[in-house]
Amino acid sequence: MKEGRSLVLFNYDWDQAGYGRWAREFPTDSVGFDLFSFPSNARLINFDLQRFVDRLAAKARRKGWQAVTSNHEQFGALAAALLAERMGWPGTPVAAVLACQHKLHARRVLQRVAPEANTGFELLASRYGEPVPHDIAYPVFVKPVKAAFSVLARTVRNRDELSALVRFSAWELWVIRHLVEPFERIARIRLPDAGSAHRMLLEQPANAHQYNLDGYVFAGELRALGIVESVMYPGTQAFMRFDYPCAIPDAGRARALAVARRFLAAVGFTHGLFNMEFFYDAAHDRLTVIEFNPRMASQFSDLYLRVDGVDLHRVALELAHGRDPAALPRAQPSAGAAASFVYRSFDPAARPPMPAVERRHEVRRRFADAMLFDFPKSPGQVARDFKWLDSYRYGILHLGGRDGHDLRARCEEASRILGWPVPYVHHEPAIAALPLPAISLETAA
Repeated sequence: MKEGRSLVLFNYDWDQAGYGRWAREFPTDSVGFDLFSFPSNARLINFDLQRFVDRLAAKARRKGWQAVTSNHEQFGALAAALLAERMGWPGTPVAAVLACQHKLHARRVLQRVAPEANTGFELLASRYGEPVPHDIAYPVFVKPVKAAFSVLARTVRNRDELSALVRFSAWELWVIRHLVEPFERIARIRLPDAGSAHRMLLEQPANAHQYNLDGYVFAGELRALGIVESVMYPGTQAFMRFDYPCAIPDAGRARALAVARRFLAAVGFTHGLFNMEFFYDAAHDRLTVIEFNPRMASQFSDLYLRVDGVDLHRVALELAHGRDPAALPRAQPSAGAAASFVYRSFDPAARPPMPAVERRHEVRRRFADAMLFDFPKSPGQVARDFKWLDSYRYGILHLGGRDGHDLRARCEEASRILGWPVPYVHHEPAIAALPLPAISLETAA
């Protein structure tokens, strides 16, 4: 049976594939623009989030839209919340989205409800273009109060590094301001006590394994889906791959659920998918929250589908239409382990080869389950990535395997075909298949 039409905002990459899997049961329309390609990103010039939502609301009845969803961090999640509120559709409360995305405000809430999971933090006293203060203790982790994709987020070791990080050209300042200002205009009205989002946040660095708790809230009840491990390129803060399932101890799982429940309740998050990024130090049973994302982590959706038979994009559609996804049947799992492999260059002068059509066809022939994205960029775009991210991401590959060893072997072969280096450390043990029971669609105790 087909649903009424659903609206998907800023529907790209994993979302386009994920919602496409359900196009027959859930016909959708997509609205939004690509922030990273011209001429689409020229729409930033006059973009106003409230006017964007107003135009969508005016079209909704004529288009037959009955629900809205988005996993786009920069604009989509907030726009979807605003539109759902305006139309009386199920959605994540606007205040909750703002509270999660304003990273300084989120730290303050966390300090109140779960201080043991917080880290030291303060607002960088200087504004864009001003000299960096002399009284900062290094090393310190720096990130924008409002950003996405880990842009400008890194540890700096001294004042010179911090000054270089926050020294922006006129063009960079234009881009940053136009990315943040749509959020700022809404937050000034709906979350006025949070302060300006046009600032940088300083945090005490943490050093432990990094994870992602994925789940959703329905009728105020938190339901956990699973935990994905983030594996970094050695000596960097750049993601090398995302592994599912992972071997986080039971104590870490329990702490993650407890912290998520307290924080989300405090910000009024009563409906929708969420993703909590966190560090966990098993030796000291210490969990430190990185941030809360008031949306699905789209990159992980097919990892859960492969291993658990749970499709996060179908979960999102059910929630958008006001239904509890716990009633969904599970698909037959196709893998015991799965990963999202991220291919990066750390040399700004390097130009990693983009796979020719023949190589792409060979990967698809050898690995029918492969999901491949490549990101060719101009020299200027590469330079921007190195300034904002300290590396250049040029490809992502998703694969499944019988277990961690089989998954690694398949990745090595696919990487060889693509002509890309294998995203594993040489002696790194492969992840095992289901080393601990995966968190299922259940109410967190």
